Amino acid sequence: MTDKEILSHVDYTLLKPTATWEDIKKLCDGAVRYKTASVCVPPCYVSRIKKEYGDSLNICTVIGFPLGYSVTESKVTEAKTAVKEGASEIDMVVNVNFVKNGEFDLVTREIEAIKKACSGRILKVIIETCYLTDEEKIRLCQCVTDAKADYIKTSTGFGTQGATFEDVKLFAANIGKDVKIKAAGGVRTKEAMEEYLKLGADRIGASNIDPLILNQ
Repeated sequence: MTDKEILSHVDYTLLKPTATWEDIKKLCDGAVRYKTASVCVPPCYVSRIKKEYGDSLNICTVIGFPLGYSVTESKVTEAKTAVKEGASEIDMVVNVNFVKNGEFDLVTREIEAIKKACSGRILKVIIETCYLTDEEKIRLCQCVTDAKADYIKTSTGFGTQGATFEDVKLFAANIGKDVKIKAAGGVRTKEAMEEYLKLGADRIGASNIDPLILNQ
């Protein structure tokens, strides 16, 4: 797999709370130059990026981030605002409290509500695997499938652990045919990116693409 092919699957990410506009511009310039799948940025920068870069890149942002336990109505409002301001992809965090209570029906309904608020844009559902049992991960594969979200995503990058090969294998075995996989959190090498794609991931969340661009 070529570096260019891998980059086309990368959501080039900067979600640090200290990220400045200059940091975000550097990210966006890199995304345009190297043709990444998207930039994944804090919601407060979406409209500014849209104004500055127009349709030259895909803007992804996060809602309910990073803990996921804000009420559904707040997440719906966040999603609607992000779409209005120019986001074409939304990465939402599930309510892990619901999961730990075994309230998977509430998880599904929340994802459905946010999917509707996305007005046809791509919705990725972050389940934060580091806090979950394999049984809970499998149940969430079903929730994401039933709610007709576009992707299931491993991690926020803010939890105790990021993506693992084992979790991507588990997702691939349990999601519906129309759901794709995003591996994120701690994915730092070209070899790891390539392996995740081979295992069935369609997107990679990465804050560093240097291993793919040093020779370009």
